[in-house]
Amino acid sequence: MTEPAGPPDPVLAYADLRPDDILASLENLGFHCDGRFLALNSYENRVYRVGIENQPPVVAKFYRPARWSDDAILEEHRFTSELAAQEIPVVAPLAIDGQTLHHCGPFRVAISPWRGGRAPELDEPAMLRQLGRLVARMHLQGEQRPFRHRPVLDVQSYGDASRDYLLDNNFIPENLADVYEGVVEDLLDRVCESFERAGNHRTIRLHGDFHPGNVLVSESGQLHIVDFDDARSGPAIQDLWMFLSGDREEQTPQLASLLEGYEEFRRFDARELHLVEALRTLRIMHYAAWIARRWEDPAFKIAFPWFDSPRYWDEHLLSLREQAALVRELPLEWRG
Repeated sequence: MTEPAGPPDPVLAYADLRPDDILASLENLGFHCDGRFLALNSYENRVYRVGIENQPPVVAKFYRPARWSDDAILEEHRFTSELAAQEIPVVAPLAIDGQTLHHCGPFRVAISPWRGGRAPELDEPAMLRQLGRLVARMHLQGEQRPFRHRPVLDVQSYGDASRDYLLDNNFIPENLADVYEGVVEDLLDRVCESFERAGNHRTIRLHGDFHPGNVLVSESGQLHIVDFDDARSGPAIQDLWMFLSGDREEQTPQLASLLEGYEEFRRFDARELHLVEALRTLRIMHYAAWIARRWEDPAFKIAFPWFDSPRYWDEHLLSLREQAALVRELPLEWRG
């Protein structure tokens, strides 16, 4: 007599997610799909725009197993719902039968309204001021209470852990391993010094990955803020610095416009400007380790074919050396 089959393995089911799984999950949640769906630009999770009969499309997000606990996902959902209640234009998940996180067989799923749009024009000071105002309003809500199930953005999780994973799993080419280790040791010392110069800055709930790709501008000019999947605690500047580009001369007026808007709603602690290049450094390191951690996912090999090549690691090492110089420079000037 054969043993009855156990419940499907979430990891295997996620790796083999099929159109029928997507449509069946939405049908089980009460949506009448019209059969159309489109994979959206997401690698960490599986995200799709799904057509609904006689209604606007929705976005279905299938969470990668084991990345976040249910509690951490629900904490993200509560945060975005709080922001939406303050009329901040975030795209929050829909509550269906009072729940925002749904278990559809082996899958964990959230459904959000579809919002289209283009990337913001960051060469327009008015747009930067508008973004600054939105970030400040998010932070006013973010400082009301802490995250309890989501991590803090710090040197240990983004820097030390990234270095250790890459070295322990032999992603760094053997001929570069010693050089990489030495460069990173010196670089992280400088990053820690930047955090010391920033002083006892406040840690609040953040979007965490706020960059131009996570802002959509509709045809009418309405802004929508999307993708809080990396929401975590950290310094306010984390939600601002990724809108700065170019050299120091170009970044200075951009910063002035952002903070002009920001300070209409919330005071900005200028000491956090010491963290801009430190946070950029941590993001560079974390990004490389993120791809490495997902390297067994076939989607990552297709999306990042250059990752496991000597040239990539040569360029990565060059970026880290450049950051070692930038972290030592004086912070951007701002006269608040």
